[in-house]
Amino acid sequence: MALSGAGRRRALTPAGQAGNYPVLLLDGIVGGVWHQRRLGQRLHITVEPLRPLTNRQRRELDDELELVAKVMEASATLTVATVTVGAHA
Repeated sequence: MALSGAGRRRALTPAGQAGNYPVLLLDGIVGGVWHQRRLGQRLHITVEPLRPLTNRQRRELDDELELVAKVMEASATLTVATVTVGAHA
């Protein structure tokens, strides 16, 4: 995965290894990172886009949240903000 700038800083380890955070794909391109935390039947997902989301992308993100909630059999909430957990949380 070739990334530069903000994508490299947020999605890769300092050594350039993939897997630092799960990545958010926007129109097939790495467009951010995300983190999920589960507490019982509640699932909280934080998404950090690298650029502002379009209205269409935000609707698609909401649709994906509903799908993840069904698959995980949980009540899910979404926050669009900086992912603040450690790199390998």
